[in-house]
Amino acid sequence: MARSIARNTRVDRDDLLDFLRPRHRVVLMTTRADGRPQSSPVSAGVDGQGRLVVSTYPERAKVSNVRRDPRVSACVLSDDWNGPWVQIDGTAEVLDLPEALEPLVEYFRSISGEHPDWDDYRAAMVRQGKSLIRVTIDTWGPIATGGFPARLAD
Repeated sequence: MARSIARNTRVDRDDLLDFLRPRHRVVLMTTRADGRPQSSPVSAGVDGQGRLVVSTYPERAKVSNVRRDPRVSACVLSDDWNGPWVQIDGTAEVLDLPEALEPLVEYFRSISGEHPDWDDYRAAMVRQGKSLIRVTIDTWGPIATGGFPARLAD
């Protein structure tokens, strides 16, 4: 019986961005005031400058944490639980309205494509008081897959 062998594939920035763009399931990790990690499952996209972007609300813990300490990590997962994943580390910033409005449009496009009514979308973002977290990717690990160590291969 063949077994799935764990793999770690080192990639350059362009290949990393190609890997990230279709994957939107992310665990964003920020640092609480007491130094412990805060993990937040989020939907994320990649903007035109290659930054990870997350739509959020200004009251969320992750926003407070980023404002205090912009160092973040994110585990980007595949839709398939056993699919490849990667951890990125970066420096985050929070954009609030009105500065966040057009970046929120770009966020939506990066995940879902075109909206049927952009004016309605913009109005909803303002009505909801949305913010955007934007992460400049500083470092990243290999793209990893789960499985058995090679020593257990048949």
